[in-house]
Amino acid sequence: MQNKLKNELQNVISGKSEVRYGAIIQSVAGYLKKGSPASSEIAQIKHYKKQEEQRLEAFISENSLWVNNLDFTQYVSAGAEQKVYLKDTEHVLKLNDAIYYQSWQDYFYNLLLHNYFFPDTAYQFLGFFKENDILYGVVQQAYVAISGKTYLEKVKIFLTQNGFINTRNNDYFNHDLGIILEDLHDENVLTRNDVLYFIDTVFYITDNFWTP
Repeated sequence: MQNKLKNELQNVISGKSEVRYGAIIQSVAGYLKKGSPASSEIAQIKHYKKQEEQRLEAFISENSLWVNNLDFTQYVSAGAEQKVYLKDTEHVLKLNDAIYYQSWQDYFYNLLLHNYFFPDTAYQFLGFFKENDILYGVVQQAYVAISGKTYLEKVKIFLTQNGFINTRNNDYFNHDLGIILEDLHDENVLTRNDVLYFIDTVFYITDNFWTP
C-alpha cells in the first residue's frame, strides 16, 4: 500500500500525474529541476537560492506569471514565512517567500504534496510578486471558518493513522514515504464541525523519497 502511494506521489512531483491545481506548480517545479544539483549537494552551494531566483524570474517574465493586482488593504496576518490577505468571503491569498525551504524547487514540491494530501484546502498557484527585492509565490486558498478549538492530540492521532510519526513538538516523519511534515500547531490546523483542516503545511522530501 505504501509503495503504491509512494509511486503516486513520485508521479505527482515529477509532473506525470495530475493533482488539484497542480498544472502550473508542476510546470514551475519542472523548470527549476532542469540543471539543478542533487538535493544532497545544494547545501554546499553558496548563494544557490539566489541563483535559482534569477533563473526563476526569467521564467516568470516569459510566462506572464507576475501578479500585479493585489489588494493590500485586506491584510489578515503575517508569520515568519508568509503574509495573508482576504480575497473575498470564501478565499484568502498567501504570499510566501520560501524562507522555510532550501530551494524554491522544494517550496513547489511542498505545494504539490499539500494538494495531494489535503485537497479541501489545496493551494491554487496564481504567480509571483516582488517587493523590496524579495520574491514571493502567490497562492489562493479556501477560507476556513473555525467552529472550535483544534486539539493537537487529535492531529497526532490522525497523522499517526496515516503513517506519520511524531518526532518532536508538532513535527512528523513518514519513514516509508521519506516525507517530513512540520509546524502543525493549532494555527496551521483548524477545526470546523469537528473536522481537521490543514491550511499551512511544511513538507520536505528526503533522499529516501526517490528510492523504490
